[in-house]
Amino acid sequence: MIDHRISRRAVLAGSAAAGALTFSGLPAQAAEPQWKKYAGTKLEVILAKGPRGDNLQKNIKEFTELTGIEVESEQIPEQQQRQKAVIELASGKPSFDVIHVSYHVQKRQFEKAGWLADISGYMKDPTLTAPDLLESDFSAAGLQYAKNDKGQMLSLPWSVDYFILYYNKEMFQKKGVAVPKTLDEMVEAAEKLTDPKEGTFGFVGRGLRNANMTLWTNFYLDYGGEFLDAKGGILTDGPEAIEATKLYQKLLTKVAPPGVAGFNWMESMASFTQGRSAMWIDGVGWAPPLEDPNASRIVGKVGYTLVPAGPKGQYSATYGDGLGIAAASKNKEAAYLLCQWAVSKAQGARLLQAGGGVPFRNSVLNDPEVRKGVKLPQAWLQSVIDSAKISKLGLPVIIPVAQFRDLVGAAVTATLSGADPASELKKAHEQFRPILERSEKA
Repeated sequence: MIDHRISRRAVLAGSAAAGALTFSGLPAQAAEPQWKKYAGTKLEVILAKGPRGDNLQKNIKEFTELTGIEVESEQIPEQQQRQKAVIELASGKPSFDVIHVSYHVQKRQFEKAGWLADISGYMKDPTLTAPDLLESDFSAAGLQYAKNDKGQMLSLPWSVDYFILYYNKEMFQKKGVAVPKTLDEMVEAAEKLTDPKEGTFGFVGRGLRNANMTLWTNFYLDYGGEFLDAKGGILTDGPEAIEATKLYQKLLTKVAPPGVAGFNWMESMASFTQGRSAMWIDGVGWAPPLEDPNASRIVGKVGYTLVPAGPKGQYSATYGDGLGIAAASKNKEAAYLLCQWAVSKAQGARLLQAGGGVPFRNSVLNDPEVRKGVKLPQAWLQSVIDSAKISKLGLPVIIPVAQFRDLVGAAVTATLSGADPASELKKAHEQFRPILERSEKA
């Protein structure tokens, strides 16, 4: 019997710890930063609770040995961490030097308020930056998150979450169904794989208001949707949004389990791990429990591939987090050394190999030695690498992201009870537009 009460932390933490690696693996003659220059400095770090924070805290003694810099770090549950960060940063006297940033929620707010230090100059300084830390090594999505509209780097991209298609290979083989390459093929496959009498369904995904937006936006992107117009106005009530919503409505009402309108990631995963649903679209970070015999009935039966293409493109909705330095910090250079160490190839390899996160750095993903140490199936890793090439931000870069997810998410969920997609989206658009306008004027 599977315990449905599995915690987000346990799910994301992964299975095995990676072996120790050297910091950079650079040739001996390559110039190294002056690691000891800020020895004796003490840094304070505020982290969102999860595998990234675990990885940093577990290995932080190595950083102190390398630099002589002492680090005090605190992990706080995600929502509380975000609230605490805003209160302290707004005060102008934050208690921390380094902050774990949730890009898809905090990027626009932090930029507009000027809360993060510009680290562009640090990245060009060989006394501060290792030769292998290059902008070009980060994926396009990572740079889009880390840079502001002036091209300044305000953080270092840490871990990315791409959306992929998980599928049950056994169910597909049993019915002789091909893995879909397009959204239309996915609907066809889902219909063939659905048998309510057997209690099996072709597709499962988030139906719960707010949580459902991460699935819906991937469809929206594949239909050619853009979140904002040239003037920053919201665009989620046009033909692309309507078609994406019709697809969402069809999948979750015709070929998904009963009660899916109340499903978040946890319920979706439970249905998939129990072999009741043949396909599931969600973030790459959910793979470890699918391959865990203690949490899954389908170990060894899971297929991993790209989200199928839509009529206007093929994208992987992308989310992520990074490490930034408080503009008010008096220890910016030392803090930068810490951020650099945390996103280094060695730390990225540990995170990837433990299944606790996917680095934004291409050099980690493409390193044959690192790949050998990945415990998850190679098909999963390939889906990560391929998704990086088609990644697109999964939410608009705006301040009121939560209100956006609430209002549009409610509209999308309403369609699962038979409401008209166009009418619901128009209503949500009219409710959200003034909220967005006020946030930009504030």
